[in-house]
Amino acid sequence: MARYGPFKRFISDLSLPDSNVFAKLLQSCIESKSLREGRRVHARVIKTQFASEIFIQNRLIDFYAKCGSLDDALKLFDKMPHRNTFSWNSIINGLCKSGLLDEAVLLFFEIPDPDQCSWNLMVSGFSQHSRLEEAITFFCQMHCDNFVLNMYSFSSALSACAGLANMKLGAQIHGSIMKSSFAQDVYMGSALIDMYSKCGNAVDAQKVFDGMVQRNVVSWNSLITCYEQNGPAVKALQLLVTLMESGLGPDEVTLSSVVSACATLSAVKEGLQLHARVIKSESFSGDLVLSNALVDMYAKCGQMKGARWIFDQMPVRNVISTTSLVGGYAKASDVDVARLMFANMSEKNVVSWNALIAGYTQKEDNFEALQLFIQMKRESFCPTHYTFGNILSSCANVADLFLGRQVHTHVIKHGFRLPESDVFVGNSLVDMYTKCGSVEDGSRVFQTMASRDNVSWNAMIVGYAQNGNADEALTLFGRMVVCGVNPDNVTMIGVLSACSHAGLVEEGYNYFRLMTEEYGLLPQKDHYTCMVDLLGRAGRLSEAWEIIESMPVEPDSVLWGSLLGACKVHHNVEMGELVAEKLFELDSKNSGPYVLLSNMYAEIERWADVKRVRKLMRQQGVVKQPGCSWVEIKGRVNVFLVKDRNHPRRKEIYRVLQLLTAEIMPG
Repeated sequence: MARYGPFKRFISDLSLPDSNVFAKLLQSCIESKSLREGRRVHARVIKTQFASEIFIQNRLIDFYAKCGSLDDALKLFDKMPHRNTFSWNSIINGLCKSGLLDEAVLLFFEIPDPDQCSWNLMVSGFSQHSRLEEAITFFCQMHCDNFVLNMYSFSSALSACAGLANMKLGAQIHGSIMKSSFAQDVYMGSALIDMYSKCGNAVDAQKVFDGMVQRNVVSWNSLITCYEQNGPAVKALQLLVTLMESGLGPDEVTLSSVVSACATLSAVKEGLQLHARVIKSESFSGDLVLSNALVDMYAKCGQMKGARWIFDQMPVRNVISTTSLVGGYAKASDVDVARLMFANMSEKNVVSWNALIAGYTQKEDNFEALQLFIQMKRESFCPTHYTFGNILSSCANVADLFLGRQVHTHVIKHGFRLPESDVFVGNSLVDMYTKCGSVEDGSRVFQTMASRDNVSWNAMIVGYAQNGNADEALTLFGRMVVCGVNPDNVTMIGVLSACSHAGLVEEGYNYFRLMTEEYGLLPQKDHYTCMVDLLGRAGRLSEAWEIIESMPVEPDSVLWGSLLGACKVHHNVEMGELVAEKLFELDSKNSGPYVLLSNMYAEIERWADVKRVRKLMRQQGVVKQPGCSWVEIKGRVNVFLVKDRNHPRRKEIYRVLQLLTAEIMPG
């Protein structure tokens, strides 16, 4: 006790007039988190006439609860012959801080006369431990029982509304605050901005901010974070400039949010300026959250050297630091480095798994992505909608319907049940089923989706078109327009493709015209390619050529290739020669145009020209890519190239092939 100097003399004197000295000592122990010294004070109290005094016993309970010795607090509470409301509040506060909320509830309902503090402890306790609905229940009951709501009541309730994204109740609480004495309180304003932000309502968050008489850095940070998370992210950058012009300096929270906004916008120039400010200010240099934001910003902007430099300089790292780097390398298609960093992570989370899976999906290494998903499940990580989106994309890429259905089963098991499912997952399912050729399953998922966006409609329309269901694609497009959903460029690609597959030339012309006149869409290369394909299939090659000539952008090899294919089908060698020349200029190493032109000459027995084209191929060093096909048998994919002799069961395969050939050949 010697460290407390002036109090030593009073402690040795047991004839103190009151217990205030002990109360002050206990408060000092709470501030220093000194359990040992507090116990010594308790030992002294027992030897005095204050041992049974409610006031000092309450202070002792408060001390033990706040210093982490809840068992001692409970023992003291149980032995108290008399208690008051403060006694109950002290022990309930300790239980709430320790997360023992159910025990706190039992004691709360035993309080003879709960006061405003008792109710606030329950509301804040449940809010802080993410039992948000119960926090709201206590808040509402407190209001119904006519207890005065103060800053602690309102802030805890707003925090619960933010966590639940319950903007309706949050707005009602906002109304109560405006009728109270806290209407102009800066902390209440910040809490309201935070609530509206987490409910995705940037408009009302801005209104609260604009109506604040006084603002502090927390207020600015709340609004900046709101725009960073809900958009438009550029507003976060603009607010930083306004904040600095107002005379207030940004803190590490401000800079972290603005750096994250730069990551969203891929604004690497502005990110570099913020990084320079961080370097100049020593107070920010060691902040973990800000360092993580900088790593993430550089990674998302594709500046992996910058991201790695910051990562290597960080004195302390966590799973977020490494996950940002893994995601950056994966996005940059450097999956080998990403995989190595991922393997060395001491702690992994679902975001790091998703980042690596997305990297393999993006690289079209679909089987590795699927293997990672299986490993993720084995290690008991719960997939998110983002996980399933990537895995379903991998299934679509390999056209594996059986595997796609298995993933769909996992989607349902993990709670993404249609029609309540996440729209993103629903869209991924529609895309997977249609790309795997099961239009019926895709349509079934589409019909059961509770809500749809443009991507949903586009996936189904394009799916119908790609699978030859032109009538269904055009009918669905009509439904889309009737429902008030505006078509975009992808929609029109699906519609024009459907017209092409069905040979609906006039309808295709009409939809192509409506793009500009009705829907305000400027035709892109892909739309012109669809029109060329439509006209080419119908044999209207001159019109296709005119479409190409009228394009406002330079035609690419895909577009000319479509016309060359049509020239071969309709035996128009003269135009085919002109188109082939265009393709040779664009991509002289592509074997496709050479082979098509050679075959066209062969069909009309112009063997000298065939020989000339083959010679040109050799001179250009062009090698014809061998044909490739694959078939799945009992879950295993078997890949075959032309004249392939590498399959382990090639002898059996060729033996059966000879038998089939013998059966087919006329006797």
